[in-house]
Amino acid sequence: MDIQNPSAPPCAQSADGADRPHSRATRRPPVRPTAHPTAGVVHENTRHTTRFTVIDNHLTQHQELSLLAIGLARHIQSLPTGARSDIKTLTARFDEGSTRIAAALRELEAHGYLRRELHRTPTGRIVTRTVSCNQPGAARPSHAHPEPATPPPPPPFRTPADPPAEWHRVRNCDGCDRGFRAPESQPRCPGCRKAAAPV
Repeated sequence: MDIQNPSAPPCAQSADGADRPHSRATRRPPVRPTAHPTAGVVHENTRHTTRFTVIDNHLTQHQELSLLAIGLARHIQSLPTGARSDIKTLTARFDEGSTRIAAALRELEAHGYLRRELHRTPTGRIVTRTVSCNQPGAARPSHAHPEPATPPPPPPFRTPADPPAEWHRVRNCDGCDRGFRAPESQPRCPGCRKAAAPV
């Protein structure tokens, strides 16, 4: 592409916007925008037609996020839906340790680029779903997380099993010294009785 980034200023500006007087030794001539700058970044852009992710500059040039958090956000946004993005998986993929990756994920959560939600599967297991947001604060689409009109039915009620008719105290087996419950008339545990039974 032969078009430069139209949102970037043509030259650096001072923090307060006013030019300050400098001594002759440090004064530089004013920078005039040219077609080919002699210093700074020069972009050699090639149009991507497959396997690319569009990421807005508000993430890549965020003033408060660390470089690790920005890079991690870009990586997570490039993953296909359903890909694992937990701390253990990211630590296995990158050289940074789990502490740094966890801190970067917390940074992204604090700035709204990431949400981690707990969901219950149909089997009752609780899993974490990571939601990557490319525009924090934007209204969430209503189709992203459809809520059921009615909650799922509770599991079927099972009557508890009847308690045993008689509780026997725990005592030690005369054969193996294992603890078991049985009437006083049986001096051995079920395992020793089975082993001693004639075949």
